[in-house]
Amino acid sequence: MPSVETNPVSRAGIATSATGERHIPSSVRADGSVRKEIRVRPGYRPPEDVELYKNRTAEGFRNRAKAGVPGAESLKKEEDPAKASNVANKNAKRREARKKAAAEKEEEKPTEPVKAAELADSAKPTEPAKSVDIEADKEKEAKKLVKKLRQARELKDKKEKGEGLLPEQFEKVIKINELVRQLEKLGFDAQGEKKPTET
Repeated sequence: MPSVETNPVSRAGIATSATGERHIPSSVRADGSVRKEIRVRPGYRPPEDVELYKNRTAEGFRNRAKAGVPGAESLKKEEDPAKASNVANKNAKRREARKKAAAEKEEEKPTEPVKAAELADSAKPTEPAKSVDIEADKEKEAKKLVKKLRQARELKDKKEKGEGLLPEQFEKVIKINELVRQLEKLGFDAQGEKKPTET
């Protein structure tokens, strides 16, 4: 058995004896059996013991953000950590004000008695605005449908000329009649023109 170790054990568990022989010392397994000492041939370096090349420039570049601004450390120490920045304080105050305003609105709604006449008066001015919005929404929807219809008809023309269509394009061609029905339901013809209302 080799003599007492002079060098510390490497990361891979290899010890060097006083005579210069390298070995992995014997050990006891969990079940109580003994592992034999393993000799390591001269010159062998296991991957665990190989030192990685460290490029100082690259490492400095990676750690540049951690270092901060030179000379700014003393300023950080002088700041009181309990005090937040001005912007953070303003934002916190705004949040609190919004919460208070929302709470006050909720409190006011059930406590105020509303007369039926006031309710009817307040509903009248909003109805024309709603009808205008509904008409605008219908026009927007009709424009979208007209665009889809135009694209579907172009694809149908391509198909009739003999060009091949993708499955998605073929589905669009199939939906032409459905698009026309949707336009009629909104009160528009197949070209996107508004139908005259019958009175």
